[in-house]
Amino acid sequence: MSSPVRRQHGLTIRLSLGVFARHYLKSPLQAGAIILGVILAVTLLIGVRATNENAVRSYSEATELLSQRAQLLLTPISGQKSVDESVYFTLRQAGITQALAVLTGTVTDDQGQRWDIQASDLVAALSIQAKQSTPKHAATGSKELSLFSADLPLAKLLSGAPYILMSESFSAQVAPQGTIELNGCQLNVISLSDELGLSNAILMDISLGQKLLNQAGELSYIALFANPNHLTKQIQKLFNQQTRQHFIFTLQDDGEGLTSLTRSFHLNLTAMSLLAFIVGLFIAYNGVRYSLLKRQKLLVQLQQQGVPQRALLLALLFELLILVLIGSLVGFILGLQLSHWLQPMIALTLEQLYGARLMPGAWQWSWLYQAIGLTLFAALLACYPLFNTLAKQPLARCASRFEQLVHAKKQQLRLFFIGLILLTVAAGLFPLTQDYQHSLALIGVVTIAMPLLLPMVLQVSLSLVERVAQTGLWQYAVAESKELIAPLSLAMMAMLLALTANISMNTLVGSFEITLKHWLDDRLYADLYIRPPSDKMLETQALLESLPYVSAVYGQWLHSTHYQSAPVSLMTRDAHSLRNSNQIKAQQADHWQDFFNAKVLMISEPMAIKYRLNIGDTIALPEFDNASLPALPIGAIFYDYGSPKGQVIISQTTWQQLDLPVPPSSIAADYDNKISELESILQNQIPLSAAQMYNQSKIKQRAMQIFKRTFSITLVLNSLTLLVAAVGLFSACLMLTQARQAPLARLYALGVSRMQLRTLVSGQMLLIVLLTCLLALPTGAILGYLLINKVTLQAFGWSIAMVWDWLAYFRVLVIALVVSAFAVVLPLLWQTRRPLISSLQQEAL
Repeated sequence: MSSPVRRQHGLTIRLSLGVFARHYLKSPLQAGAIILGVILAVTLLIGVRATNENAVRSYSEATELLSQRAQLLLTPISGQKSVDESVYFTLRQAGITQALAVLTGTVTDDQGQRWDIQASDLVAALSIQAKQSTPKHAATGSKELSLFSADLPLAKLLSGAPYILMSESFSAQVAPQGTIELNGCQLNVISLSDELGLSNAILMDISLGQKLLNQAGELSYIALFANPNHLTKQIQKLFNQQTRQHFIFTLQDDGEGLTSLTRSFHLNLTAMSLLAFIVGLFIAYNGVRYSLLKRQKLLVQLQQQGVPQRALLLALLFELLILVLIGSLVGFILGLQLSHWLQPMIALTLEQLYGARLMPGAWQWSWLYQAIGLTLFAALLACYPLFNTLAKQPLARCASRFEQLVHAKKQQLRLFFIGLILLTVAAGLFPLTQDYQHSLALIGVVTIAMPLLLPMVLQVSLSLVERVAQTGLWQYAVAESKELIAPLSLAMMAMLLALTANISMNTLVGSFEITLKHWLDDRLYADLYIRPPSDKMLETQALLESLPYVSAVYGQWLHSTHYQSAPVSLMTRDAHSLRNSNQIKAQQADHWQDFFNAKVLMISEPMAIKYRLNIGDTIALPEFDNASLPALPIGAIFYDYGSPKGQVIISQTTWQQLDLPVPPSSIAADYDNKISELESILQNQIPLSAAQMYNQSKIKQRAMQIFKRTFSITLVLNSLTLLVAAVGLFSACLMLTQARQAPLARLYALGVSRMQLRTLVSGQMLLIVLLTCLLALPTGAILGYLLINKVTLQAFGWSIAMVWDWLAYFRVLVIALVVSAFAVVLPLLWQTRRPLISSLQQEAL
């Protein structure tokens, strides 16, 4: 193409863009609908992505609070709960300055609420941070706490004074007055910047922590911050064989364990954000479609004036690019703000479930570029056929309304068959999937396929309604509603997606809640659960057995081991607890007899699913090799909703044969009087702290609180998706009502009153919404069934009985109808207040 022709071509494109800009100045609603859809799509996509990526980053850069991530830990051997403090002093005296003493535990406040605390050698922690963090902090611009910071009363902290450290946001929630009472001790709170990564942790010096937990001279572990191989050799030379028997080396994995453990949680959030992204794109596409239909005459006139089809198409693409850029930029900013709101919910869930502490949020410009690229690609993929068709339409005339309806019906039929094909493929592949990621991908296929069926289903449904409708105006209204399906189909697809997601998640959450409650009722059979220190275990047992109101004392023995290089728990209980606290999923004949005769063992359902183990399979644990005993076959598989990690239960006979610790890890008791009386006796006579005793009702309450927090983020995203769909419906109704001014004016000229017109139009819209809501019930149930019986089972190893919560479904549908009523009535009132006769005059022009 020669230079003058190229310049002429560019000038033509600029002139066309100028005409389009003036069109949008006259009709800003059309541009607003496109930008709004992009903003909503990008906001939820960026908000969840920023939250997820920050969590994954925190796993790999997770700190020992004020220090860097430890490469090696010295942890207690099995059967012991602490490392002697003398080991730490020996390391420091030997010149190993990259060592940090850590003590963790649980305390209670004056309201009886439990709090996890962490005590460290603060001087060592800050020194390690100063040595290792400076280059990183300089590069990122993040804050670093100085050893001599004015905000840090170091002398008071090191003297064991009652001062604790919290992040500013956390202290504002739990200690707004600057003080908090823990284990009967009034503590002053020092608030530190959220950028230091304390999150929801409570940090203090080791001397105060030992005092609060009544663990003088004890450490939970020692963190080491240097080359693990070199440190291991140093420590082996420093301590003799007898001393080394009191601790073990635990190598850190740079967060890979947490990343693997929480992958399904983050994948669930990503799926929700992509769903919202698709709903937002539906809104944007609906705006583009409406805008092009309203400019049909304008596009023909431009071609008649000599604008080439190629230049016209390029101008339309440039216009879409500009709108996507504006919407993506605004959505990116709002998405970062959404992530700021979501992160505390995510942090609380991950800390409670997985012990993962999130660092302060960070963002990257690359997210904006990726959001623009993804949104533009999706928009071009959706809009290009429409652009091409309109740019190449005949110059002599625009397509007639009849031709538009015929084209719409063909498109609806095509979408219906595509949806059926996708559902058939998914149904054929689902029985073959064994991994939750593959199942989620197939659920994505089902989620996309279901809305494709909607336009044809609405057509058929309205045809059935038309047969029973009264003659006259109402029959006309139903017949005209069939023509409204084409312009409303995208908004209804978005609404169907949002409702389906809402119903399916309500089904999952409700079913899981009921299953968890039943499991807790069976698992928590005792009145009080007690975890005394190992040196007070026998004394506590003897006291319980001597009390007249104690009707039974139970024991549990726990040992950490591994299976196929993954950590699992090896445990046993007393005979009564073993029979009554485990819900058996599958078992062999005469299981209990063989189990108590040390011939078989039991494994948890998550472990069985993860390693594809069945009844009769043999599992090899290192403890059996160490004791020169043959590996035992699996006699039963039991339900376990407490953790997705594996658990192996053996009989007490087998436990003794493996020469595992004799004292139990924890004990429980039934008490025939007020449980508070037993707690008071244990506190006064042993003594035990309130944090070492767990009331049955309090355990259930705490478990359900964690459960609700875990799913709160998903329910929030569901609500946001439904809100996005409602905004899309409002936008579609506003544009459609504006486009129907002439038909409404003709009815008004024939004697139909304004009130009848408003009732007619709102009834048409709500009828379509109602049919969409009714279709959402079976689609939501199908999606809920797949989430429960495929994804949750494969990801966590949890079998959940599907429960139909009709009240929750009805509530969701009512909310959708109410929101839709506002979305329909508001633009209708706005449009019908104008002089209707002017619409006939504009149509004649």
